[in-house]
Amino acid sequence: MEREVMEFDVVIVGAGPAGLSAAIRLKQLAAENDHEVSVCVIEKGSEVGAHILAGACFEPRALNELIPDWKEKGAPLNQPADEDRFLLLTESNHIRLPTPPQMNNHGNYVISLGNLARWLAEQAEALEVEVYPGFAAAEVLYDEQGRVKGVATGDLGIGRDGEQKSGYTPGVELHAKYTLFAEGARGSLTRMLTDKFGLRDNCDPQTYGIGIKELWEIDPAKHKPGLVIHTIGWPLDTKTYSGSFLYHMENNQVAVGLVIGLDYQNPHISPFDEFQRLKQHPALRDYFEGAKRIAYGARALTEGGFQSVPQLAFPGGVLIGCTAGFMNVPKVKGSHTAMKTGMLAAEAAFEALKDGRANDVLDAYPALYEQSWVHQELKKVRNIRPSFNRGLLAGLAYSALDTYLFRGNAPWTFHHHEDHKSLKPASACKKIVYPKPDGKISFDKLSSVFLSNTNHEEDQPIHLRLKDPSVPVTVNLPTYDAPEQRYCPAGVYEIVQEDAGPRLQINAQNCVHCKTCDIKDPTQNIVWTVPEGAGGPNYPNM
Repeated sequence: MEREVMEFDVVIVGAGPAGLSAAIRLKQLAAENDHEVSVCVIEKGSEVGAHILAGACFEPRALNELIPDWKEKGAPLNQPADEDRFLLLTESNHIRLPTPPQMNNHGNYVISLGNLARWLAEQAEALEVEVYPGFAAAEVLYDEQGRVKGVATGDLGIGRDGEQKSGYTPGVELHAKYTLFAEGARGSLTRMLTDKFGLRDNCDPQTYGIGIKELWEIDPAKHKPGLVIHTIGWPLDTKTYSGSFLYHMENNQVAVGLVIGLDYQNPHISPFDEFQRLKQHPALRDYFEGAKRIAYGARALTEGGFQSVPQLAFPGGVLIGCTAGFMNVPKVKGSHTAMKTGMLAAEAAFEALKDGRANDVLDAYPALYEQSWVHQELKKVRNIRPSFNRGLLAGLAYSALDTYLFRGNAPWTFHHHEDHKSLKPASACKKIVYPKPDGKISFDKLSSVFLSNTNHEEDQPIHLRLKDPSVPVTVNLPTYDAPEQRYCPAGVYEIVQEDAGPRLQINAQNCVHCKTCDIKDPTQNIVWTVPEGAGGPNYPNM
């Protein structure tokens, strides 16, 4: 069976804030200039927003530019951020610190980013953007000159054995003059493009964190709408970059989460279990007493910032949003910068299409980025995240110096390293004994994955692929005590003892698409690929 081919002016991979902002901006420009542009957005989640997970304390700067009348149009920004607290946690106590200026949330909103994405999709469709959820882009397509000409979605109805089942349907080819990749952190197609075009040849490696989040419905007497709490310190050691958040949303709900830098050194660390410990801290525990946990999820996020932004444009396409890495780590925000870069790429693409220059590389996009407030914002905070590589206290001290004395204009730039190279041998690190979950405030992985509504067709090829199937047992287990069992927040990887010896079992049906394994595996032996479209988590209100 041959693939169906669909033709568009612009195809956008990923219906997150960046991709949808790009689509909306393209259609706005088309209307303003009376020049028709066909735009298609494909999304691997079962619906728009199904795979979106963020804090989120949202800065509306880009939204104000994109849709100035968003309030009248019913954007789901209902809870203003009213109060900031910044805490340094010790094991049994806390110290309230002055809130850094970057973390001042006056004018921001505590929101569900997934719900904002759903609303943005409605705005895009009203402008005649074609939005197709449930279609996972599995392959980049190239023309005879090596230029990107679009993407293909994955085949449906392939069995675990690789053979076609009775319901087999081939993927669809989506051809475009320009393809915008908005896959989020560690995009699988972005990784292929990076290798083909050398997009990281002239920048720092990207560095990542894993963010684990839960949504709770708490006692109305304890709920303080608009309260924004950030913490640093415990439960992680002072060598490990981490921070937590607790945001009071509307409807007596709070979002609680922990972010841990994936450059951590101790292979015994379990980010999931550290998060469960966090909730037991005296400064936070009271919020969860008698409350109900209603959602769980995890996602990797980019932390490299300014010095890790790759080459953004290449023949036939561009990278936008978090797949390129525009997160402002000190702000704990990346949605506003993702949206703006999508808008900038749309402006560059529209001008090329309008002027009949559809074969040109969109060099105007990186030029627009360098002139934008995104570039200025990221440059000013470029040294803060890497300053914590020397430890918590050194990072706090330098960050204060950089913020208040140099005001982001220090005449030097610190650099990043690849996260997978940071693990030390298990024998050189302290083992960690985590407390058993109490089932009230702390929980196990399987009950948590259940709350993520994760589902995959079981009879399909495993989308978590090993370059060398022997490495988990011959390298990872003896050297690092099989860290994949702990860095995965969904219980996907499990060492099983058999008569023939230990074996790595991959429970791919549990995968919440966080991409941590693809990032943290010490030998880079695990490759995350897309499963069948619509597979994965289905996050409500996250």
